[in-house]
Amino acid sequence: MANIKQQKKRVRIQERERLENLRYRSTIKTLTKRLQAAAEDGDQDRVAADHRELVRTIDRAAARGALHRNTAARKKSQAAKITAGTSA
Repeated sequence: MANIKQQKKRVRIQERERLENLRYRSTIKTLTKRLQAAAEDGDQDRVAADHRELVRTIDRAAARGALHRNTAARKKSQAAKITAGTSA
C-alpha cells in the first residue's frame, strides 16, 4: 500500500482508468458478437451499422490507449472479414 499522498492519488487514478479501459474492451467484444449475429441473420443494413459502430469504438479505444494499435488493427480486420462474408 502506498504511503505517499501523490502515490495514493495515482492508485485511485489508475483504478479509474483501468475500469474505463475494461469498459472499452468489453464493449468491443459485445459489438463483435452483435456483428457476428447480424452477419449470420444476413441483415445487410444491420451488418453495415454494427460494423461502423464497432470500428468507431475500436479506433476510440486505440486512440486513448485501451488497446494496442496492432490489436486494434487485427480486430478491425476480423470485423471486415465478417462483414465481407455476408456480402458474398
